Amino acid sequence: MLQRIQTIYLLLVSVISVALCLYIPYGLDENGGALYGKDDLYVMGLSMASAILSLIAIFLFKNRKLQFVLGRIIIILNFILLGVFVYWSLTVSGETKVSEKGIGMLIPIISIVLLVMANKAIKKDENLVKSVDRLR
Repeated sequence: MLQRIQTIYLLLVSVISVALCLYIPYGLDENGGALYGKDDLYVMGLSMASAILSLIAIFLFKNRKLQFVLGRIIIILNFILLGVFVYWSLTVSGETKVSEKGIGMLIPIISIVLLVMANKAIKKDENLVKSVDRLR
């Protein structure tokens, strides 16, 4: 059942996580050069883990409970990534590594919202299946 709405949400999470890692800058350094996720191990690791796990969750459509748990794990990964970005933005003193914030720092927030909507749709499907099983 790949035609469910949570598949679209999880696919969008995967696409924007890869975009954060490769194409969208999360800040500017002291020279005005863009900082990309592929240049930093933490950002690259967390965003690629989020992308890979969301792709895995798409194909776990037969096991909705595991798909739901995997969605929560991806939410935790995005909160950790958001925490890293907040830590970097709050510890900026003068001209250190990240002198200006980029649009890439909003990507984990967008991912979290999409994952919450996907988990809500997964839970709705699970409740629907349980209600049908009660009728039998």
